[in-house]
Amino acid sequence: MKPIRNTFVLVATDCPAGRGKPPVARGEKPTVASLQHELLTTRPYTMTLEDLILAVHVRRAGMSEQEVAERDESIRAELFAKPHPCMRASPLPKTYGWGVHHDDEGRIAIVGVESEEYARFARGEVAGVEVVPAMRNKRA
Repeated sequence: MKPIRNTFVLVATDCPAGRGKPPVARGEKPTVASLQHELLTTRPYTMTLEDLILAVHVRRAGMSEQEVAERDESIRAELFAKPHPCMRASPLPKTYGWGVHHDDEGRIAIVGVESEEYARFARGEVAGVEVVPAMRNKRA
């Protein structure tokens, strides 16, 4: 998986959230969105997209730290044998009001749409950062 660098994903044009909000859990098992939100708010700029996909997969599968340590290579090989969507398709910018910044090393952080930091990215004021929209929720 090729790392995404120096990119900011705007919230979708049809995003219903006017501010960044935590995803609502459904049932007992955490959603992909809730896990992404938790990981990216507690550990900003520490994970690449590949790291995030792996961490979410491991948690949703209920794997222990020991199992992951023992099978890391095989888990990665199996998981990344098929393509995965980028953060433009994540529920965070599509539904929950979070912009997504990939820094120059491909590490990710999320930024609430209501923040001045988001506004600076959206206006193109952060040098060297490409600004792209999240995918829409519905066709135009």
